[in-house]
Amino acid sequence: MEKILDRFLRYVSVDTQSSEESESQPSTAKQWNLLKMLRDELQALGVEVTLDEYGYVMASIPSNLDKDVPAVGFIAHVDTAPDASGADVKPQIVPNYDGGEIPLKGVPGLFLKPSEFPEMLHYKGQTLITTDGTTLLGADDKAGVAEIMQAVQYLVEHPEFKHGPVKIGFTPDEEIGRGVVKFDVKRFGADYAYTMDGGEIGELEFENFNAASAKIHIQGCNVHPGYAKGKMRNAILIGMELNALLPVAERPEYTEGYEGFFHIISYKGSVESADFAYIIRDHDRAKFESRKALIRQVVAFINAKYGEGTAALELKDSYYNMREQVEPHYHIVEKAVKAMEMAGVQPKIQPIRGGTDGANLSFKGLPCPNIFAGGLNFHGKMEFVPLESIEKASEVVLNLISLYAC
Repeated sequence: MEKILDRFLRYVSVDTQSSEESESQPSTAKQWNLLKMLRDELQALGVEVTLDEYGYVMASIPSNLDKDVPAVGFIAHVDTAPDASGADVKPQIVPNYDGGEIPLKGVPGLFLKPSEFPEMLHYKGQTLITTDGTTLLGADDKAGVAEIMQAVQYLVEHPEFKHGPVKIGFTPDEEIGRGVVKFDVKRFGADYAYTMDGGEIGELEFENFNAASAKIHIQGCNVHPGYAKGKMRNAILIGMELNALLPVAERPEYTEGYEGFFHIISYKGSVESADFAYIIRDHDRAKFESRKALIRQVVAFINAKYGEGTAALELKDSYYNMREQVEPHYHIVEKAVKAMEMAGVQPKIQPIRGGTDGANLSFKGLPCPNIFAGGLNFHGKMEFVPLESIEKASEVVLNLISLYAC
């Protein structure tokens, strides 16, 4: 078998950054490079596989049992985040990590420091894979891709391993929230599935934020500042006033656990007009609806103060908390817990302070918790992943397959 490290390094060498600016699917043509590579690798292993016009790789491994058992699926996304470059990734391999600072050699003077990221110390003695400081690494989610592919290769090369129907899915554009918009759950054919897209070892998640996006346009009125009294309406200042009406303590930097937030993600404009955008998050559906109501009230207040049409709001729901869809099938969470314990991994069930393809899949009728892929510090130059966590995640995949065969 190809070593899982070599497989992972092959995958991260392919630039698959997605783009929010594009309306196509996949959003970037370069994602096809890895999607086609995965299709070809599955075909070479003798696995039945398709790659459709939307960039979905779907593969199926038939049962070798003499009884009917549920079909279990495993899903990972190939794209990397727009937040940092995914081109020309140069991973650093740090064997037997000693607990010290790791120089990121692509940027002189840049270090991955346990004083800033104390979780590094959990992995002393292990092999860490880091960036060189010039790009992200891509463990989100190429670690998940590698873990699933390694398990597939094991199944093919070990026909004595008993399993029911196994379904494999690789998707584009998860990082921009469009990963499974056109994913055909019926064609995929799984009864239950897991995304291998969580963080550090042991993470198991079946709760995520309810999510919405808010775009607000402020229309001001620009006149010569020397003659502006009683006439000028500065869109920048009005936007700042609107932002100040939202609760400061409910920003991401002040929240944790089940606490939701308002997060301003962009702001651009001039005296004449300004545009800014928020994401709104809460695990509790009622509180989520209250947050949306508050931002509507804030916009209404601005319009009442400065005139109707000053602030225009576009508010859209993005995804919902998958708990309500997964909890009726809680045995799939219990199986994931047992699969981790079989691998010697301590399960850590916790809510996702974010989203996952599994949320949208769960609402499409495919209950889909999220399992660790092993990486940390996603979306930036400080990203790293312990090799041993990747290996354990692949072992968890095989353990789950065996548990569904019982």
